[in-house]
Amino acid sequence: MNETSNCRIYVERTLALIKPDAIDKAEEIEDIILKSGFIILQKRKLQLSPEQCSDFYADHYGKLLFPTLTAFMSSGPVVALTLARENAIDYWKSIMGPVNSTKAKETHPECIRAKYGTSDLKNAVHGSDSFHAAVREIKFMFPNSVIEPFPSKEETEQYLSRYVNPTLLRGLTELCKHKPHNPCIWLADWLIKNTPDKPQVCEAAIVE
Repeated sequence: MNETSNCRIYVERTLALIKPDAIDKAEEIEDIILKSGFIILQKRKLQLSPEQCSDFYADHYGKLLFPTLTAFMSSGPVVALTLARENAIDYWKSIMGPVNSTKAKETHPECIRAKYGTSDLKNAVHGSDSFHAAVREIKFMFPNSVIEPFPSKEETEQYLSRYVNPTLLRGLTELCKHKPHNPCIWLADWLIKNTPDKPQVCEAAIVE
């Protein structure tokens, strides 16, 4: 087995929900998401039952807002999105803005909750609070998802140093020697031909 098969790089993921109060603005919010550098890996529109909302917001059980929250979140359809990019969890939080939409309009007028929310309950969007919350919430909304562990910064740097940089350095050296008219296309072709992960294809003998 190729050594690189166990040395993959993972991009952080988070769950985003477009809540019932902002469902008519879903396309606009998705446009903001994409322009912010996120990739939408999964998407579904669904209507949650009160029981499902209770399970999803189990961490809030016992709080005064819990009954109101579950009633609101089950009052209409929501859009669930799995988002991916570097530092996805914290970046999505920054784009959403403060939980209270009224305060958000004063302190962060460009954030999503300031634009589309109206209160601390009807605040347009939800985002995972932490890595562990993201794993649980993505699994909740997309039961067939496979959430793999993220490597440390050191593991990522080791992967790049061991598998990416040597090949890239060779390619750039050859590029300087050849001085092609279109260097980007030349380098792309060279990398395709010389990647160490290129599968070895053996032609099987034809048995009659």
